[in-house]
Amino acid sequence: MTLKPTGRLLAGLLLLASLPAAAQLPPAAAWATEVETRYNFAPDVTYVTEQGIELKLDVYSRRDVQTPQPALLFMHGGFWVAGSKDAQTLNILPWLEKGWNVVVVGYRLGGVAPAPAALVDTFCALRFVAAHADQYNIDVQRIVASGQSAGGHLALGLGLLADEGYDSGCPAGDTPRVAAVINWFGVTDVVDVIEGPHRSDSAARWFGNMGREEVLALARRLSPLQHVREGLPPILTIQGDADAVVPYAQGEALDTALDQTAVPHEFLTIPGGGHGRFTAGERARIYETINRFLQDNGLE
Repeated sequence: MTLKPTGRLLAGLLLLASLPAAAQLPPAAAWATEVETRYNFAPDVTYVTEQGIELKLDVYSRRDVQTPQPALLFMHGGFWVAGSKDAQTLNILPWLEKGWNVVVVGYRLGGVAPAPAALVDTFCALRFVAAHADQYNIDVQRIVASGQSAGGHLALGLGLLADEGYDSGCPAGDTPRVAAVINWFGVTDVVDVIEGPHRSDSAARWFGNMGREEVLALARRLSPLQHVREGLPPILTIQGDADAVVPYAQGEALDTALDQTAVPHEFLTIPGGGHGRFTAGERARIYETINRFLQDNGLE
């Protein structure tokens, strides 16, 4: 016997047929439900041991693709004496949504080891990533360095101080050149924040008990502004013009110096923006700029 659907039953069947389309998640929500299937997460991986301390990094690596993928190497802020890699999850979410591998680096803070230890550790982390590129499915030719505040300084250090020997004490291996630097309001003139008009007690603590002349000489060597030259990787700087921690003038000075070279570079000003804590609209503009910057430089 063949059953013919009544009007009520037919309406119900039509409703059920429409449910899958109506129940589809928005793109962001759909990504959030799927991200666990796309990534392996390796927390607290030891990349080097210094002074008996195991230094750690976290690796988010794609597991749903077979070919090597671009990677972001991200360093936290805190004027080199505070902060933690463990508080950076929200900062890297846009990169995971983009499908990039992400490595978040922990480094020795000033209370453990004075300058230039944090930069030395960052170079060792970069070398570790290159040595384990196959394990984490990373394209060594497409590693982008980034960070905020002191982390921005360290990212700039990877790009501008690569020939200064800060990786000489790292475990054996090759240190690759980073493909680009995305500098979020990073320190470009270290002297300025330890003994200049914008001195910060926190920043000065990075240098421990060194004598004044030794501090100033080292601070100059650690200042990205002192190393601007041809042949650098592309550099994007992001900064609010009301930044009260790292002066906006430092970002301007870096951009002006880069203008005298053929290095691809951009300086994105956030009008009225402070030291991070940008609005949702401002962050949307920032990531639109980042995406275009990466595309323009062959990294997407």
